[in-house]
Amino acid sequence: MATNPPQLFLLADHIKLSLLERQRALSLNLPSNSQDGQISRSLEQLRSGIESLESQVQDTSDDSITSQLPRLRSQLAELTSQFTPTNPAATTTSPTLTSPNDPSLSRDFAAAQNKKPTTTRSASKSVRFSDNDDDDAANRASLFPYRDDPPDDDDASSPNLAHLDNQQIHAYHDRVIADQDSQLDQLGQSISRQRELSMQIGDELDGQVMLLDDVEEGVDRHAAQFVRARGRLDRFSRKARENWSLTVIVVLIIILVLLIVITK
Repeated sequence: MATNPPQLFLLADHIKLSLLERQRALSLNLPSNSQDGQISRSLEQLRSGIESLESQVQDTSDDSITSQLPRLRSQLAELTSQFTPTNPAATTTSPTLTSPNDPSLSRDFAAAQNKKPTTTRSASKSVRFSDNDDDDAANRASLFPYRDDPPDDDDASSPNLAHLDNQQIHAYHDRVIADQDSQLDQLGQSISRQRELSMQIGDELDGQVMLLDDVEEGVDRHAAQFVRARGRLDRFSRKARENWSLTVIVVLIIILVLLIVITK
């Protein structure tokens, strides 16, 4: 888990990109719940990291950490509200969500905010069509059977394919397939960016593991020193108790001798 402000800001950028990709998927009517679990875990990691920094500042004052905590708390609150909006239909992209903490990620943020599908590919295929209307009607009937239920409001923008000829139907499906291809390309680019960010976070975690190993070795060394110091203290205490008994005996003998001399 990230335990310093730069790593927490990098984690916040990762969450921002995930939220932007989620919003873009929603705008393209693509499934977006596949990233919800990852975003939720990342938000929890960011919250735990901030709490760890707060505990660290309480134990040992550090101005470099204290000055960054308000900004981290603000970004956590903003990202949490973007992930769980009270009114999803009225959700707007906040400036915090579109502003990277690391300027090197500006291209990734710009790409994540591009909600327009890429230009459709030019078709180089030539198809021979039939002008027989009777055959066309039979083919359309087999492709698009009658349905009792009327189309939903979400499908109102789709053209009525029953009134299109073969060439128009083919052109329409070409456009649909091209749009789907462009959306898949965008998803592929998003996955690549997420993978790069995950690798960066993995490198940071590896560095933290190495630091923890060094700290563990230091703790083991100090524990061994404490054990040796405790042994020396035990020996000193034992010798002090033995010497104390001898001192008491000598003092009593001296007092006894003085009493004998005085009484004579």
